[in-house]
Amino acid sequence: MLPADLAAAEAETLIALGSALGSEAKGRWTVEWRFQGLRLLAPVLRLLEGLIAAGHDGRLLCADMGATALARRDAPALAGRIASFGDQLRRQQEPSKQEMPSQELLLLLGASQAEYGQVEQICAGHGGPVVLVNASLEDGAVGIGSVARQRRRGFLAGLQGAYALIPQAGSALRLAHPGPWELYRLDADGYRLAASFEQRPDAEQQAQALSGGAAAGLGAGLRALDQLIEGLQN
Repeated sequence: MLPADLAAAEAETLIALGSALGSEAKGRWTVEWRFQGLRLLAPVLRLLEGLIAAGHDGRLLCADMGATALARRDAPALAGRIASFGDQLRRQQEPSKQEMPSQELLLLLGASQAEYGQVEQICAGHGGPVVLVNASLEDGAVGIGSVARQRRRGFLAGLQGAYALIPQAGSALRLAHPGPWELYRLDADGYRLAASFEQRPDAEQQAQALSGGAAAGLGAGLRALDQLIEGLQN
């Protein structure tokens, strides 16, 4: 079932992450909240608070110093747990950290293709779990050719989905560990489950699953999608 609003999505995410971390305490996990217009910082700060309350020694890492300063300003009580990717890499270079890597949980916020190298280094040098929130590492950085194949077989292949909520035109994808990927079709009266997949479905798989039922009219579909996005933002 799709969550009714952002608060429900955040609650689902915390439960799914708890399940994921319980199954593989040192894993590299992803969280995807892909609906448009979402201001990501506030929900990620709440996610960090929830993880700390659940007993995890968590830190939030931002791509640059500007984003780091903004996060510290918005969450002064968590300022000591907020740093940049560069800060973390320097921290991992300390002799004490190299001898005994930290076991704390790292939340990486919005890593893009420009930070691919830093993210890979952070994950390689960290002894605890890492959660990437709305990362876009593959799009422009990986491209095609031998480098693309190497990255997909290597670091990117090691990333596992913990939670995903991805509204699309006429459909929505949802994942909540330990469950399967779920594809919801947008009908005239709302979203209903169309198919489940063990792995993330590609565009062709989704199209085949969605073609099994009547499609909603364009106007009704857009209105329903707008309602879902509006609910998730509130």
